[in-house]
Amino acid sequence: MQRAFQLVEKWRRKTQRRFVVSTMSIKSVFPKVALKSEVQEYLHNVYMNKELVSELGEEEAEKVFDSLLSCLSHPPALTCLRASTHTHTLQDIQHRLEQHLAQQQGSDCCAGRSFTPIIHHPQLPDVLLLPVRGPRDVRILDMKVVVGAQCGSAVLRGAHVFAPGVLSAPKFMKAGDIVSVFSDVEGRCTRGTKDFQGNKVFVGNGVCVMNRSDIFCAEGPVRGVAIKMDDALYQSPSFDGVLPNEVFLQNLPSVVVGHVLGPRPGERILDMCAAPGGKTTHIAALMANQGVVVALDKIKSKVEKIRENADALRLHCIKAHCYNSIQAICPDLTHSCSAADAPPFPEESFDRILLDAPCSGLGQRPNMAINYSLKEVCSYQPLQRKLFRTAVQLMKKGGVLVYSTCTVTLAENEEQVAWALKTFPCLTLELQEPHLGSQGMPGAELSHDQLRLLQRFRPEFSWHGATDIHGPEDLLLKANTDTIGFFIAKFMKR
Repeated sequence: MQRAFQLVEKWRRKTQRRFVVSTMSIKSVFPKVALKSEVQEYLHNVYMNKELVSELGEEEAEKVFDSLLSCLSHPPALTCLRASTHTHTLQDIQHRLEQHLAQQQGSDCCAGRSFTPIIHHPQLPDVLLLPVRGPRDVRILDMKVVVGAQCGSAVLRGAHVFAPGVLSAPKFMKAGDIVSVFSDVEGRCTRGTKDFQGNKVFVGNGVCVMNRSDIFCAEGPVRGVAIKMDDALYQSPSFDGVLPNEVFLQNLPSVVVGHVLGPRPGERILDMCAAPGGKTTHIAALMANQGVVVALDKIKSKVEKIRENADALRLHCIKAHCYNSIQAICPDLTHSCSAADAPPFPEESFDRILLDAPCSGLGQRPNMAINYSLKEVCSYQPLQRKLFRTAVQLMKKGGVLVYSTCTVTLAENEEQVAWALKTFPCLTLELQEPHLGSQGMPGAELSHDQLRLLQRFRPEFSWHGATDIHGPEDLLLKANTDTIGFFIAKFMKR
């Protein structure tokens, strides 16, 4: 750990001068996340509920909500990598990653990149952390390219611009041109536009790898990097194709879920909504590739991707199937089903179940605009309950169910816990280990003791408007607090 502190301190001193230091200017780098008025009012009511206002006070509750809207449009302070420690030691992976980054950053030295330290997470033995530099003081150029909001968000987390993400480019743009890249935050830019004048935000500068004519060719969809970002507003290494069998780019709360589930070698585990497979492979690695992990998802292409990831990581205990998890239980005892690894399954078939449920995704970062209607935001709760009912039936007595979402509403999180405890008397809330986030949010009439057993990652609590670099201890604290918004509940079946 001392070495990690030394690396971070060295990085801090080298990069300190390049940061935007004005708190006011930092907070205004990006606008608050844009929501439809009905959705913003709905979320405002969530964060101003009677229980929460009673605990915080009305003025403080308003500040927390305002902080939430601000932090959602900015990326987390650190990049989290989950290491494949079932096949390599963490030290070996770190060494190879350091070599790769040294080569990458050495070639980019003219762009002002500096050494990026890699540090171990002090509580998660399979996690490596890399600080994100930003927001940086980057000059906007005359030649402008507009990309989709999803592409813009990826750029802010270290990605280059791939051809499908480009929406607008100057008429005579060619390979080798240096351009400023903007994100279309409202989804109004038509693909192929030459000069988009709508609402957009600057995310950084890059070098064109493709000509405009190649990006927007008529033959069909074009693949590959279109713009190599070398001067992004938020700067972190690109991990496209980097050590694919050894590191997995994953948000820290998603890694925590696997540890909370606590899989053991030889167990039979179900991942009900498995795509894209990050949690599935993590579970299999934690159980030392011994036992069975059944991964279900409704979309065939995503199931194929899970299988590809499992093969690449040499995790042969994963059995992936294209199947609707709601229907994963045998309809009756006379139906021909067994305890095999293919659905449907008889009741009480699994030792542990992960329900990382489909959700409104309002905790994802960075996200400058969310175009969901209120009807869409509220549509997930019934689906989550159907999945939950199936999960309870498929759990063995004494088994564990972990429920998680990447959203910030009460309806999809604490209210689901209250409903589950009332609907299924056989369930009890269990202590989570590790518990790196905050406790549950008041507003669902859960007791204080029940809220303490829940885990909600709330970046709005630690948001100060920037990736403030005060020292190594502050950076490690940010690893657990400056994350995406996320929720975890752990149940046991008596």
